[in-house]
Amino acid sequence: MDTGNAPSNTLMLEFKEDPSLTEMMRHRASSLLRSGQKRQDGERLLLPHEAVYRLDFHNQELNFCRWFFSLAAHGRVTITGICQLWTPDLTYLMTRQLLDPIGSFWRNAEDPEESPLKWLEADMQEFGERIAALAKLD
Repeated sequence: MDTGNAPSNTLMLEFKEDPSLTEMMRHRASSLLRSGQKRQDGERLLLPHEAVYRLDFHNQELNFCRWFFSLAAHGRVTITGICQLWTPDLTYLMTRQLLDPIGSFWRNAEDPEESPLKWLEADMQEFGERIAALAKLD
């Protein structure tokens, strides 16, 4: 995630890739496939082209302002939020609370590389507000 030119009083939270959780989720998906089992109710399996990223909240008093995001080329990035900590067995209880709506940024193949990204502004605003709300510890 490119932070762009954020105002100086803005706290920037960056998505950080989590290779170990990505690998654990890939293992879970391949294990189900090999054994012929189905996913549990509400369980979200990682697709081969997906990866897990995380946000680390050092401040619990956040108000969402806006997204700063960039793509190096055309394509789509979809962000699906999960609001609980994972357990080692990735039970459905930990994936039941997917954030809705999802966040999506994209640039079509026919768009010039310097063209701004497209997104559904109302959905992205709500998604950001939900992430900020999750940072608050009760």
